[in-house]
Amino acid sequence: MSASTPAEHAESGTSSQQAPYLLRVSHAAQIVTVCAHGERLLRGADMDRPATVAGPASVVVGRDGAVAFVGGDAEVDAAVALALAQASGASSTPTGPLYEEEVDATGMSIVPGLVDAHTHPVWSGDRVHEYILKLAGATYMEIHQAGGGIGFTVGHTKKSSEEELRNLLLERMDRMLAQGTTLMEGKSGYGLDTETEMKLLKVLHSVKGRHPIEVVSTFLGAHSVPKTTTPALQTDYIINDMIPTLVHLRDQGEISPEFVDVFLEQGVFDYDDTERILLAGKKVGMDINFHGDEIHFMRAGELGGKLGALAISHLEKVSLEGMQAMAIRPTFAVLLPTTAFILRITPPPAKKLIENNVPVVLASDYNPNAHCMSLPMTMNLACVLMGMTMNQALVATTINAAASINRAATHGSLERGKVGDLVIIKAPRWEHLVYEMGDPPIYRVYKKGKLAWAKS
Repeated sequence: MSASTPAEHAESGTSSQQAPYLLRVSHAAQIVTVCAHGERLLRGADMDRPATVAGPASVVVGRDGAVAFVGGDAEVDAAVALALAQASGASSTPTGPLYEEEVDATGMSIVPGLVDAHTHPVWSGDRVHEYILKLAGATYMEIHQAGGGIGFTVGHTKKSSEEELRNLLLERMDRMLAQGTTLMEGKSGYGLDTETEMKLLKVLHSVKGRHPIEVVSTFLGAHSVPKTTTPALQTDYIINDMIPTLVHLRDQGEISPEFVDVFLEQGVFDYDDTERILLAGKKVGMDINFHGDEIHFMRAGELGGKLGALAISHLEKVSLEGMQAMAIRPTFAVLLPTTAFILRITPPPAKKLIENNVPVVLASDYNPNAHCMSLPMTMNLACVLMGMTMNQALVATTINAAASINRAATHGSLERGKVGDLVIIKAPRWEHLVYEMGDPPIYRVYKKGKLAWAKS
């Protein structure tokens, strides 16, 4: 990855005495904390009102990797001095550096580390040839039914070793990190048999601790139906073979899927089969987070509301009744503008979902069909294609995205006690992250207070 070590960028001196804090970023023109009172999600009008600290502002990360203080420079100075005095039992400031690294962010802005809540990152064999077909007018389902699409990727992925797939995944995560992502969800789904699906889950599990980006994994054995079987038989196979094997490997500590996913779509898995698979996954402890209402209206919102799903992705065709059902738990609407853009289909009704009190999430949907690893680009598309405001787009890629994968208690906002994941933007207003399309002015990315990526 294109990153330097924190020591190479530290503006403070070095000392044999350990600094009390890992990081201080000072003098920022603004810090968008997103939340300020421990909110675990934002919906309705609140999505357009992320909490912001006007500059000059600072954020301090403690040695535990969590945010210790955030606020105006003077306010943080006072808070640090008080904390040190209380810790030492004296009013004098300790000698030596207070911070392992100090960054002068004059003229810059800060947002929380971005959260990509829907990705398909483990696969081999690109589909650039299909992109050419799509540009010539072929639809997603036409390519799928002709043996391309998911089936093409499955064939290549089955032949790849865990090591090959892990290396591909780590390279992709490097590129995501450079775009500000510090937490991601990753799905299996390019195996469709027990052995390969478990291989993909093992790969996702294996990168934990090997890369700055944290990964939350999802079981998507029901991504497609192999041509050699039927949806009904594949449903039985997933319930009676894949899920029991998953439970065994999870109990052995070899995999760690937290969610069960199904592609609810005409010609793939219907409503009843989808419900059976989701309930089987829920029975063994996985929360429900599935694809639906993308190409055809499949009553995904209604099903998600009925089952108490945590999240539903796509939703291009969601009904008003589906939205109302989703607002109850609530079930997060994970919108994927990159896919709508690539397939040239009507994008999801983001504004209607927000008006109906459904918390909205934006994700890249990184996969061989929609080859985008950039959340800033995804945010731009959401604003242009779906009419979202930039504030809503930021909320949808921070606190709401974290909540949609059960991480809102620790990620998604810059509040005291939450992880010190932050993105420094080389512009006085954070909106440049969205505005500067294709090449966002990201200066540095920090993971738990340590430099993870820096622009060279």
